[in-house]
Amino acid sequence: MRDIGTLLEALPFIRDFHGKTVVIKYGGAAMEDPQLREEFARDVVLLKYVGLNPVVVHGGGPDITAYMERLGMPVEFVGGLRRSDADTVEIAKMVLVGKVNKDIVLRLGRHGQPAVGLCGDDGLLFQAERIAGPGGEDLGDVGRVMSVQTGVLEHIAADYIPVVASVAADSEGRSLNINADEAASAVSRALGAFKTVFLTDVAGWLKEPTDEDSVISEATVGEVKAALEGVSGGMAPKLKACVDAVEGGVGSAHIVDGRVAHSLLLELFTLDGCGTKIIPDK
Repeated sequence: MRDIGTLLEALPFIRDFHGKTVVIKYGGAAMEDPQLREEFARDVVLLKYVGLNPVVVHGGGPDITAYMERLGMPVEFVGGLRRSDADTVEIAKMVLVGKVNKDIVLRLGRHGQPAVGLCGDDGLLFQAERIAGPGGEDLGDVGRVMSVQTGVLEHIAADYIPVVASVAADSEGRSLNINADEAASAVSRALGAFKTVFLTDVAGWLKEPTDEDSVISEATVGEVKAALEGVSGGMAPKLKACVDAVEGGVGSAHIVDGRVAHSLLLELFTLDGCGTKIIPDK
């Protein structure tokens, strides 16, 4: 009966979300653990089967770091963003587009839904510009998505699941490394997504960074902005991406624990959820 209860609890959410676009930023443990990779693919395929329009935007930081270390290249982060010279961007592009993206596409197909892999260069999907670090630091060839060619995504999403790698080029054709959280937020805003979900390696936004039981289940954009100055590491760009998404018209943004199987479905289709939900100011 527990399983029946879960299905009945999910029913009104499935009904309300039917036909809506959900952008999922995929990364962290959910991408690294073999079993979690399979469960994630099943979850996304299920979303498509029950009538939602999932769009996957992914990074691949650990894979990029691993290849850089094998090549003896320095690895440095500033405010959660990877400092990137031309060689770093070349490695990132090869890893994200040539390996990670195709692995995700293949896995979704095996579980029942055809997918199409893209990066910011395909169909001029992304136009980006170079940015500095949070304190004005020189990050090298790191960029922000300035525009999204939504027609490309909408055309593909009619029949397939779009899977987007977070690399792009500026107006001069110079490749830039794009933070996947920021890319997912940009895609969400451009598509007018119903929800954006960020899979990460913590239970959610924590009131106490060292206490995984201190998850903030819901917060407004104003509350997040007021707290951002005191947030460090990889959570800072995620929260900023959530704020940008919601202020850009996305219904809500969610940070969920990618280390937990089916956390995506639990957050979307149960009353209690399992992470942090960011909503517009009341």
